[in-house]
Amino acid sequence: MTTLNTPQLDGRGAASPAPRSAELQPGHHPAVVAELQKRADDTQVRIADAITAFAGSMRFVYLHAVVFAVWMMVFERSPWPTLTLIVSLEAIFLSTFVMIGQNRQAAFQQAKADSDYASVDRLLEENTRLTRLVHELTVEVHHVVTDHRDPSGRPDS
Repeated sequence: MTTLNTPQLDGRGAASPAPRSAELQPGHHPAVVAELQKRADDTQVRIADAITAFAGSMRFVYLHAVVFAVWMMVFERSPWPTLTLIVSLEAIFLSTFVMIGQNRQAAFQQAKADSDYASVDRLLEENTRLTRLVHELTVEVHHVVTDHRDPSGRPDS
């Protein structure tokens, strides 16, 4: 069984373990299932998802507040040139992970929109065909009623 490592949010807004593929509800859109499976199969995507999930949590904020405070008090005195360099590099990498996530989300939304369009187009064709059949049946019933004939074609007596 493959574990899907897409970040899920619990009630507190923190990342929680993603559902396993067997645990996906049957009501999921096929494009969603395909995207989740694709993300679960790609190691780089799983790593990026894990980093993004952690960087978007309050644990990340608390950890950085403690690390920065300790760094400023213990390792380096004002104006903290090394800390500034580290924080700048971290911001560059985190913004890259955010953009990777946005690009994947945009690609997923496009795939879902394409799938939805194809489904709606098929439904429209089916509804059109059914509407035509109902119209044909209505015309036939009208002819039977107005000709005072039973469905076998014999005149009413």
